[in-house]
Amino acid sequence: MRRRAVGTVQRRTLTAVALGAAGLLLVGCTAAGQAGSDSGSEGEDEAVKVGLVYSRTGLLAAYGKQYRDGFVAGLDYATKGTGKAGGHPIEVTEQDDAGDPGKAVSAAKNLIGKGYKVLAGTTDSGVALQMAPLAAQNKVLYVNGPAATDAVTGVNTYTFRSGRQSYQDILTAGTMLGDPKGKKVTVLAQDSTFGQANVAAVKAVLGAEGATVGSVLAPPSATDLTPFARQVKAGGPDLVFVAWAGATAPALWTALDQQGVLSAGKVVTGLAGTASYPVFGAAGAKVSFLAHYFPGAGGNNAVEKAMLDGVEKAGGTPDLFSTDGFTAAQMIVRAVEEGSATDTAAMVKALEGWSFDGVKGRQQIRAEDHALVQPMFVAKLNGSGAAAKPELVSTQPMDAVAPPTKPSAG
Repeated sequence: MRRRAVGTVQRRTLTAVALGAAGLLLVGCTAAGQAGSDSGSEGEDEAVKVGLVYSRTGLLAAYGKQYRDGFVAGLDYATKGTGKAGGHPIEVTEQDDAGDPGKAVSAAKNLIGKGYKVLAGTTDSGVALQMAPLAAQNKVLYVNGPAATDAVTGVNTYTFRSGRQSYQDILTAGTMLGDPKGKKVTVLAQDSTFGQANVAAVKAVLGAEGATVGSVLAPPSATDLTPFARQVKAGGPDLVFVAWAGATAPALWTALDQQGVLSAGKVVTGLAGTASYPVFGAAGAKVSFLAHYFPGAGGNNAVEKAMLDGVEKAGGTPDLFSTDGFTAAQMIVRAVEEGSATDTAAMVKALEGWSFDGVKGRQQIRAEDHALVQPMFVAKLNGSGAAAKPELVSTQPMDAVAPPTKPSAG
């Protein structure tokens, strides 16, 4: 176990600066004892133990770092630099799940057995789907991180989100289509579980609103992507929704540009982290991006400024999922200050329906299913290669891109 307060190599009480897939581009447990029961006494100086379980290593390590850096800044902000909530020190233990659900569950069980009442993190959707039932079985508060799977929303009473979910991504893409009724949408993806899931999601969201949704699916092993670009153009869609992952992404965008797809109509994809910007090359300027977050998207409001400053002062670089960590810290402090340091039922009650100013602007935790209703963004890329930078095109109000309500399963 790697146990420490953020920013040190040893475990200590925090007294100072304390993923899932990225958008749609990259985007059975047993009980571990009764340590997480809802009851218990609390002294003012009793520490609140928080287990931060995230991808410190593995395929999503870059996203995990963004989340963790945001959490550090968020805890400092929400506790006003004291590291305490309601007089209780916040004691954080970091655990690396490496994107492996088994490792995450093992780490979480260990923490719960040691009396931890709060779990947070989770970069990977597969991990989140294992962590959520574990939280319910042991009655501990679980604040999911960047993992975007819609299945986490409303899954149980103890699970909350600190980031967005896939439905919000798709609704944001839909705003670029206008009235979907009678419009033709083509999903361009790889013929894989990931690609097929995106086709199903777009059909479920935009198809239900009257759009005709089709797909062009390429074998994951394909390297010559020109035929697929031609197939997309021949279909004459009003909107092309690209959900693509892997090393062939630069070749895909080059093919779409060369075949005139990017000039023929609206092409939309998810804006991932800064490291992905060069992938688009010269084609980036012709693509519309749905965006969960990028630095500056919040209009440099006071909370966003605090996050940017906090992450940078600690030596980090603000990015796509920094906001998820920052928001998680805000939520945990709220749960303790307005709820309890030991009673998780009171923590849950303190968070349900809470409306607050976040990095992205005004946000609300929906009481019925614990979805985080939040603004989403439309962006464009200026420049290419290492010089590419996102520019805000529009902000979609939180109510306009709110996922359908899915009451908690209990």
